[in-house]
Amino acid sequence: MPSPAEGRLETRRLIATAGAAPSMHNTQPWRFSVYGDETVRLRADLDRRLTVADPRDRCLHISCGAALLNLRLALRVAGYDPVTWLLPRTEESEMKVPLLAVVRPARSIPPSGEERRLYDAIAARHTNRRPFSGCIVPRPIMHELVRAARSEGTDLIIVDTRISDTFLQQIGMADTRLHADGDYRAELARWTTDVPRTDGIPPDHLGPGGGTGTLNRDFGQLPASDTRWETRPQLAVLTTWDDHPLDWLRAGQALQRVLLVATLYGVSASFLNQPLDLRDMRGRTDPRHHRAHPQMIIRFGYGPAVLGTPRRPVSDILETA
Repeated sequence: MPSPAEGRLETRRLIATAGAAPSMHNTQPWRFSVYGDETVRLRADLDRRLTVADPRDRCLHISCGAALLNLRLALRVAGYDPVTWLLPRTEESEMKVPLLAVVRPARSIPPSGEERRLYDAIAARHTNRRPFSGCIVPRPIMHELVRAARSEGTDLIIVDTRISDTFLQQIGMADTRLHADGDYRAELARWTTDVPRTDGIPPDHLGPGGGTGTLNRDFGQLPASDTRWETRPQLAVLTTWDDHPLDWLRAGQALQRVLLVATLYGVSASFLNQPLDLRDMRGRTDPRHHRAHPQMIIRFGYGPAVLGTPRRPVSDILETA
C-alpha cells in the first residue's frame, strides 16, 4: 500500500497527464478534485469560457472530454480500470458548476501494450499549425484513426478529395466572417498575447498568418507571403449521433484518442473548426445529415517538429476536496 506521500505524487501525475490535453486556444478549461476514496471529479473552469466563440460551451466540453481520455489512460497504465460516469446525476450536479464526469479507479489487469503506447504519446502530441510536407497519409493509417474514433462512440469521416476544395472555401469564408467580428477578435487576442503565461497560444506557436489558400486560423498575425501549404490537404470531420453535452464529452475523448493514434504513426494534426465556431456564434445547431453532427474538423499530414504549448501547473487545476 503506497504511503500518503506516494499517493499525493501519484495523484499529481494523473492530473498533470490529464491537463496535457488539447483545448480551443489552449484555454485548458478544466478542474479536478480527488476524494478520499480516490474518486476523481471533473468540472469545467467557467472562468475560462470563450463566451464569444463558444457560446454553447461545445468546445469547452470537447476540451474536458480530451482531458478525461488522458486521465483514463493514466489510470490504466497505473493498473486501474477507470470506471467512468459522464454527467452523473448527483446532488453536486445541481451546483453552479455541474459535474462533467466522475472516475472511480478499480484494480484491474495490467495495461496492454497499446494502452502504454497511447499513454506515452500524450507528451509527444502537439497541435501543428505549420505547412505539411504534402506526403499523403496512407489509407491504412487513416483507417486506424477511424477505428480510434469509433471505439469512443463517434465517427471520423474522411473528406473526399473531390470535394475538399469546396470544403476549404467554406472554411475560408467562415474564417473571414469570424474575423470581421470585433468581439471575436478581442477574445482571440486575449489568448494569443506574447506575455509569458501558462495558457493561451504563444506567437511562435501560431504558424503562418492568414491569407488566400491558408490552412490555418487567422489569429491576426501577418500573412507569410512565401508560405507553401500542401496542395492536397487531408481533412476529416469528427461526428456524433446527437449534439448535446454528453455527445460533446464523447467527442472530446474520441478526438484525443484519434490524435494520440496519429502521434504514434508520426502524423501531425491541426484544426480548421471555423465553420463550426461560426455556427455556434449564430446560435444554431445543425440538422442531422446522415445521422451525424460535425464536432471537429481536423487536418492531417506530415509536419515539421513543433513544441508544445504551455501548461497550467497542477496546483491550478487540482482542487482540494
